Amino acid sequence: MEPNRRSFLTSTAAGVAASAMALDAKSYAQVNGANERIGIAFLGVGGRCQQHIDTILDLQKNAPNSVRPVGVCDVWDGDDNLGGGKGRGLFPSARRCGLDVNDRARVTKDYRRLLELRDADVVCIATPDHWHAKMCIDAAEAGKHIYCEKPMTKTIEEAHAVVDKAREKNVVMTVGVQWMADPMIRTVNDMIKRGDIGHVAQAQTSYYRNSLVGQWRYYPLTRQMTPRTIDWDMWLGHRFSVFNGQPLSTDRPFDREVWAQWRCYWDFGGGMFTDLFVHRTTRMIASMGVRYPARVAGGGGIYLEYDNREVPDVATIMADYDEGCQLLISATMINDSGLDEIIRGRSATLRYTRRGNEHGVEVLPQAAANRPVANQPRPNTDARFIGGGIGEGDGTKLLWENFLECVRAKRRETLSTAELGAAAFTTVAMGVQSYRTGKILFWDKEARRVREADNTWATRWERRSKDRGQPSQIIGWQGGTRGSTLEPPDYQKLAGPWTNGQDPAGPAPAGN
Repeated sequence: MEPNRRSFLTSTAAGVAASAMALDAKSYAQVNGANERIGIAFLGVGGRCQQHIDTILDLQKNAPNSVRPVGVCDVWDGDDNLGGGKGRGLFPSARRCGLDVNDRARVTKDYRRLLELRDADVVCIATPDHWHAKMCIDAAEAGKHIYCEKPMTKTIEEAHAVVDKAREKNVVMTVGVQWMADPMIRTVNDMIKRGDIGHVAQAQTSYYRNSLVGQWRYYPLTRQMTPRTIDWDMWLGHRFSVFNGQPLSTDRPFDREVWAQWRCYWDFGGGMFTDLFVHRTTRMIASMGVRYPARVAGGGGIYLEYDNREVPDVATIMADYDEGCQLLISATMINDSGLDEIIRGRSATLRYTRRGNEHGVEVLPQAAANRPVANQPRPNTDARFIGGGIGEGDGTKLLWENFLECVRAKRRETLSTAELGAAAFTTVAMGVQSYRTGKILFWDKEARRVREADNTWATRWERRSKDRGQPSQIIGWQGGTRGSTLEPPDYQKLAGPWTNGQDPAGPAPAGN
């Protein structure tokens, strides 16, 4: 199969789903009118969800008839002393939302009760990863619109089941990658589609931190975390299944460390690959205009944080795409000097950065390739800084505002769709599988499954290189098709095999 280079020019901008369908009356029936309040139910009210509650309470304060919290769910009673005085867990979050802690229909350890609320139009899912798919699917079945934290699921199979169910039930869904609210993503994607930086060949991104207590060990353990205050069986999910009766997790003895610091263990998440890489991967594939990788390799290891964790403290993913480009995603939790976040084109490099307090993108021209090419428009690669972006911390509220606007407008095309979320998650989950099995993997896009790689990737590109007469659409160029954009020197005319002793370049000029 030939590389589909044209997809760079035709992919939609930054996470907008391919489908433009509107919600039908049935799935939208539970949403109030455009000028009435949307009810929000929060599923999993730990540390991250407190920021979502902050956002909804702020929106409610500024526009009382826009939104309101109608229910909270968590397996833990909670602690008022955590989270800088805001508290975490069930009862502190209920009080923050103005709910009666004795109302078991709205303040519960069983999320299914909240799905029964007629005034719950939207669910915000911020539980550990192993619960995401089950809750998303159940919420869609109940006709609720979904804001689900990243990563959208724990497994690739689950991700596509969620996409299918959201489409089937025609509900609006946003995956909580706050970077997707950055308008610079649309700006960069438009530049690439116009051909401003020529053929896009490679990109890189990273997520680097340095914590002396160990990544995710900064979530505190307290004496109050016991089987009396935590519904451990519910949290594990060993009595629940998404596929074929397979439990969400195996039964095991109660353990504060596993419960509070679950990101360190494979049964509940994917470590840096799925918790942190998803942020950057989503942003980069949306910017570049690609979606699913063709080939993925994952590497790394636990090189310092020997603290009973199972997930690595150094990790890297290399993803190759049919469009003829590569994405490198790297991280460590023992050093905070990260890689530049850049996209490399033939004519220029784009670097996400900031100048002073302004976030944006630098355009860095490639001098050697920035000359006019016959029959091709000159790319706009003047060195410059394009401002107008946002910081990662500014994205949560903007993403919520976009999501709620889409719910009111009966529109599924949020800034961070389930379809985009599934593509990004598939990339990083393949990295996990590659790391853990030691194998390079292919993505079968027709079957939507992972398979073990073979030598066909390399041989395919070698065949393409030798078939120089085969025209193709070049990424980033709109002026027709060419087999290559190289400008060979004159001496290259002397290349080629000699047949029957004859020089392929023809007889030498007289005197030579």
